[in-house]
Amino acid sequence: MSTPTTPTAVTTRPWLALMALCVGFFMILVDMTIVAVAQPQIQVALDTDVNGIVWVTSAYLLTYAVPLLVTGRLGDKFGPKLVYQAGLVVFTIASVWCGFAGSIGELIAARALQGIGAALITPQTMALITRIFPPEKRGAAMGVWGTVAGVATLVGPLLGGILTDSFGWEWIFFVNLPVGIAGLILAATLVPSVETHDHSFDWIGVVLSGVGLSALVFGIQDGEKYEWAGWIWALIVGGLVMLALFIYWQSRIKTEPLVPLSLFADRNFSLSNIGIASMGFAISGLMIPMMFFLQLVGGMSPTRAAVMMVPMAVLTGILAPIVGRILDRVHPSVIISSALLLQAIAVGWAGMIARPATPVWELVIPLALMGIASAGIWAPLAATATRNLPWQQAGAGAGVYNTTRMIGSVIGSAAVGAIMQTRLAAELPGVDTSEHSDAVSQLPAMIREPFATAMGQSLYLPAGVLLIGVIATLFLKRPGHQAVGATQRAAVAKGEVESAGAA
Repeated sequence: MSTPTTPTAVTTRPWLALMALCVGFFMILVDMTIVAVAQPQIQVALDTDVNGIVWVTSAYLLTYAVPLLVTGRLGDKFGPKLVYQAGLVVFTIASVWCGFAGSIGELIAARALQGIGAALITPQTMALITRIFPPEKRGAAMGVWGTVAGVATLVGPLLGGILTDSFGWEWIFFVNLPVGIAGLILAATLVPSVETHDHSFDWIGVVLSGVGLSALVFGIQDGEKYEWAGWIWALIVGGLVMLALFIYWQSRIKTEPLVPLSLFADRNFSLSNIGIASMGFAISGLMIPMMFFLQLVGGMSPTRAAVMMVPMAVLTGILAPIVGRILDRVHPSVIISSALLLQAIAVGWAGMIARPATPVWELVIPLALMGIASAGIWAPLAATATRNLPWQQAGAGAGVYNTTRMIGSVIGSAAVGAIMQTRLAAELPGVDTSEHSDAVSQLPAMIREPFATAMGQSLYLPAGVLLIGVIATLFLKRPGHQAVGATQRAAVAKGEVESAGAA
């Protein structure tokens, strides 16, 4: 009985197609980090408060996370190339709108549109990799994908600092216009149109998942802002109830479900989702106290603080393609669990040494270790999650996987923010530190030590959550193509032994 294979896309240039896809992926990743550097300038220019600045990020996060389940399925139904191009158009237009925004409300609306564009783009990159590369080469392809993520992590903050200092905050958005146009041209010429799979569209599932995720993300994201009032908890509980109803509906629907629960019958897919949720939690939670520490305790400018991330990004970019090639030949647990454990150790180490007297070179060591670990996490997890999925479910699988990552990031940001406030209240009783939340100047000497202690202690939570990912990924299975290869090698070896015996 033959095993069904993924329909091969009509292209003799899969690596060029991958490069074209990486243009859009790179743009949305850069945009997730480039804005953070310019937030103080945006606040002054648009005459808003801290809450307004928070919503510049929150609006993007909400409209990015919520539609991912839907946009993955849209790629299956209408073709990932078409949906990817539509996402590029939406994202590029929204970027120009962001640059021309004359009020904080207008900027928040434009950022929300950007999030929709990003949600259209993200699942299609993974789905197309699954379609244009055979299973034995997907690890290497995902390695390139991981390299792009590493470079974007490096370029985003640095480019944000340079553009803001040289031309103004608007240019962190205007820079997306030429990139978006180039991405559209490259996609049109290099990315193949692949076979589609006609889907019935589960509108009840769309509503249940959209309302549930929106309520959950909003409650978690703005819980601290509203001091975790009763209605916030009601919103979170309501969101969880809606998501529970969504899962129940997916198990009962007679036509095609929005999220095929059969996806989770694949052990690697299920465990990879746990791993990426823990990593999303850690990275999102890590950046908040780390940037506060570098700028408010270390006295660094946003650009200098971004430079501290350079070793991490460079090491990820260099190692990701190497790790991708190794992943095609070794058991995924060997790489992924080890990398998640190294990440947990590095984050915990950074928390321990986050003190005013710590020299810069000593802080660079755990950050560099995070870069090494990331090369063994992002792309290997994505490749392992999707490698065994039927091609008809590639879009749905990518949508679920990316939604899991985003929800992990949202929870991580909110949870670490809450821990930060708790530890600041304990280390600096009676001292109001909220007025320093957006400052880029150094704190008074008398409160640097307790503030640094609070920031360091906040890093222990993401380090602990990463251990959940370590445990989960220990139980990953060897992918099918490796098992076939091992069987063939064993058969050859057996044949040689029998031949030798006969001789």
